[in-house]
Amino acid sequence: MADSSFDIVSKVDRQEVDNALNQAAKEISTRYDFKGVGASIAWSGEKIEIRANSEERAKAVLDIFETKLVKRGISLKALESGEPQASGKEYKIFSSIQEGISQDNAKKVAKVIRDEGPKGVKAQVQGDELRVSSKSRDALQEVIALLKGKDFDFALQFVNYR
Repeated sequence: MADSSFDIVSKVDRQEVDNALNQAAKEISTRYDFKGVGASIAWSGEKIEIRANSEERAKAVLDIFETKLVKRGISLKALESGEPQASGKEYKIFSSIQEGISQDNAKKVAKVIRDEGPKGVKAQVQGDELRVSSKSRDALQEVIALLKGKDFDFALQFVNYR
């Protein structure tokens, strides 16, 4: 019988991020506490740029954006935000969306599967994803449950289960 397998990836639906950003921008433009403070959120190349006239307002805009991401089903582990930086009279926060599993993180996940997972399960690093295979589908289900129980500092999704 052929091995069953699935892939572990760290991907983000770019359209959902864009939708969350647009919703956050709309809320900022209509909220009373953001009137006349120059608060905004927009794409700046591959990064997301947040602007406001005070550090607290910039953090509030980031908080609104994070709330919108969660509502759209995107893990906050994929969002990497810097600290507010003063730029003239306004403060800016640059955030980016992290995709793909780095080699070090893939090795951490593979080590967890090797050490704590069921016997006969193999994990191979393939670029920025991880392929997990086994003869037993039940063993693969155990691996998924094990990884969901762990708290990694990056988002994981399980795809191509066959």
